[in-house]
Amino acid sequence: MKDIRTKFGVKVKDLRISKGYSQEKLAELSDLDRTYIPGIESGKRNVSLVVIEKIAKAFKIRLSELLNDL
Repeated sequence: MKDIRTKFGVKVKDLRISKGYSQEKLAELSDLDRTYIPGIESGKRNVSLVVIEKIAKAFKIRLSELLNDL
């Protein structure tokens, strides 16, 4: 079974690609450092609720949509 961080990272990467965002663009839109996004997508970062909220806002989706099916 995949770790929750890995599942979340895959979800973020899939959404990012579907929106046509680069990692740098997602970082800019979510007000995060550009080096932070690869760590999230690879499941190496244990992200906070604040970061999850920033990412959801960058994708213009609700938190529940971002966390659904993890």
